[in-house]
Amino acid sequence: MKNLQLPQKIMLLGSGELGKEFVIAAQRLGNFVVAIDRYANAPAMQVADAAEVISMLNGDDLEQVVQKYQPDLIVPEIEAIRTEKLEEFERRGITVIPTAAATNYTMNRDRIRELAAQELGIRTAKYAYATSLEELVHVLADLGFPNVVKPVMSSSGKGQSVVRSPEEVTTAWENALEGARGDTPKIIVEEFIDFEIEITLLTVKQWNAPTVFCPPIGHRQERGDYQESWQPAGISASKIQQAEEIATKVTDALGGAGIFGVEFFITKNEVIFSELSPRPHDTGMVTLISQNFNEFELHLRAILGLPIPKIELFAPSASAVILAEKHSDEIRFANVAEALKVADTDIRLFGKPDSRPYRRMGVALAKGKTIEEARNKATTAAKIISIY
Repeated sequence: MKNLQLPQKIMLLGSGELGKEFVIAAQRLGNFVVAIDRYANAPAMQVADAAEVISMLNGDDLEQVVQKYQPDLIVPEIEAIRTEKLEEFERRGITVIPTAAATNYTMNRDRIRELAAQELGIRTAKYAYATSLEELVHVLADLGFPNVVKPVMSSSGKGQSVVRSPEEVTTAWENALEGARGDTPKIIVEEFIDFEIEITLLTVKQWNAPTVFCPPIGHRQERGDYQESWQPAGISASKIQQAEEIATKVTDALGGAGIFGVEFFITKNEVIFSELSPRPHDTGMVTLISQNFNEFELHLRAILGLPIPKIELFAPSASAVILAEKHSDEIRFANVAEALKVADTDIRLFGKPDSRPYRRMGVALAKGKTIEEARNKATTAAKIISIY
């Protein structure tokens, strides 16, 4: 693809906090953005040029908004999309990011896992599938304990459980069904990897230039959802090289352009492919403070075919999520000024219209002389803020 003339009309499918930062980046270069989500006043809608509320699993609803706005590019931000409709739009000449086929592969954990393990021969966790509780019990008897149970389609770790004994299987099944997105009850079961660190390698695939990488990002999860991330991850140069080679292999197979959040388990002796998102990654919010170009700006530049200068890390940096504790549709944040008194920090409040327990409502960002100092600052600032 040649460099596109600006402005472009971009349709964003999914309008959460990651989409919000992407819209801001897109509008800084004068683009027109339509933000789509299943609920009103989603974060990206608050800064977009236009917004629509639809079910993105409904092909007719997707058709109507595409007919209404005639976008140049469609940029998915979530998994729950009728992907065969994206393939139809692509055949009609609309650019889907990274491609409709890549989006279809990566919307479900089973497809991307099979691509990596079976077609590309990449080391992954051992895995199996189940579509019923009885099948899950049988699968776990073969795979053994502990293990990890996840929906094949979900976001932000929803529905994920570590299962350590047969007594926990029913709860894990119910949790996976509750956290699933889309219309399939299929569950993926993975061997439990005893890793030293989990990392995200932000991989920037370009239309007509070599793939480039951000320094690896370490992250910590609870309940299957990221709680804090830091950059650089602090792994060896040889393991970084292995991760880059694997990420290049997978993203080359998927094609297209844009940023990919490629996740790995790093053990003492191995670099093990975990998952891949064909869009900015939640753990990559640390790049809002750590780099000369954040992940949202890099995603936009890759999409538009614009040059990407050398990616530079300013200092060891970290992010820590600000979580809600209860259900509310009247959101108020307290102690923001006190949090910002922590040296070398910044805050992003997402503007979500309601809260529920453990929902991400914001993120604290920090820089330090060391990763430990940056992580301490970010978590300290996040804990100071109260949500009412």
